Amino acid sequence: MALSDKDESATVEQPLIAELNLTNHFLIAMPGIEDPVFGGSVVYLCEHNKRGAMGMVINRPTDMTVAGLFDRIDLKLEHISDSHPLGKEPVMLGGPVQDDRGFVLHAPVGKYTSSLKVTEDIAFTTSRDVLEAIAAGDGPERVLMAVGYAGWGAGQLEKEILSNSWLTVHADPEIVFALPLEERFNAAIKLLGIDPLMLAPIAGHA
Repeated sequence: MALSDKDESATVEQPLIAELNLTNHFLIAMPGIEDPVFGGSVVYLCEHNKRGAMGMVINRPTDMTVAGLFDRIDLKLEHISDSHPLGKEPVMLGGPVQDDRGFVLHAPVGKYTSSLKVTEDIAFTTSRDVLEAIAAGDGPERVLMAVGYAGWGAGQLEKEILSNSWLTVHADPEIVFALPLEERFNAAIKLLGIDPLMLAPIAGHA
């Protein structure tokens, strides 16, 4: 490609990428991603703007359960025990950033000290009070807990999308909160109308 061709494509792509807002979308890892955290992952994007992007991997479990997480942070479980269905749920490896801290994706939004409202129904909370509410049996109806989160600097995610690293599609809360972990990747791909078995390392988004 001639230098003039590159310049022309840049002028077309950059304004489109600059306007991209993928908040409340899934990032679906393309087969070419071999990163141990992001390979085969589905990321729920909680925030995306000109300063960067932030989200949570929703299909990569750690070996720690919710009950184990509560025990680790020395929080008394009044209504959740190892025998409770929520207590047995695995905690996700949400991403490589601050992987020593817990984060909660939940619905409904509620009112917590440090919480990012993603949609009218979904929030991403980093403060302990949401965990205290859950332990007391007064927390959000739907929760997904993780240690760590995924983060991108300004323009970084856009470059990864242009380099065919991710498929993107509007998120489905049922996949986030209700679907078994092992089904989430294929279910997210099917939102694009793609057969997961036919997925090839090419780019696309919706």
